[in-house]
Amino acid sequence: MKSRLRNLPLDERIKLVQDLWDSISADQNKLSLTDEQKDELDRRIDAFEIDKNKGRLAREVLSDVRQKL
Repeated sequence: MKSRLRNLPLDERIKLVQDLWDSISADQNKLSLTDEQKDELDRRIDAFEIDKNKGRLAREVLSDVRQKL
């Protein structure tokens, strides 16, 4: 399977990944969280309710990362 995928042109492989990701996204409600994931989400919600820190925009984080490269 791997070698057959490698034989596809890059743009077709990218389209395949996009289609696959879209299909996963459409079914994400069918995934159940582990107890650990639920606990982590609860921890993050509790932390937000205490400090109201909304975090940073992704573009700001990416800009910082790029500057460090």
